[in-house]
Amino acid sequence: MIRIRLREAMGAHRERTGRRITYESLSAETGIAVATLQSLGSRRGYNATLATVERICRALGCTPGELLEFQHDNDTGMPTCR
Repeated sequence: MIRIRLREAMGAHRERTGRRITYESLSAETGIAVATLQSLGSRRGYNATLATVERICRALGCTPGELLEFQHDNDTGMPTCR
């Protein structure tokens, strides 16, 4: 499963810039609905398009690798990648 680390990326943006970003301000900057951002930040397995990932990365000044996390299926016994 690929997990979107939106809250972590927003926190990293704050640490880098000193500017707190909210879902509302990120929505205004990216054109992505607040409800979609809230789902991305809290729902496991929420599906995002590459265009959405790109807009978030541009706004937060991060890379897709910083925003996305690949987690192996726990049933396989494989370790989780980070």
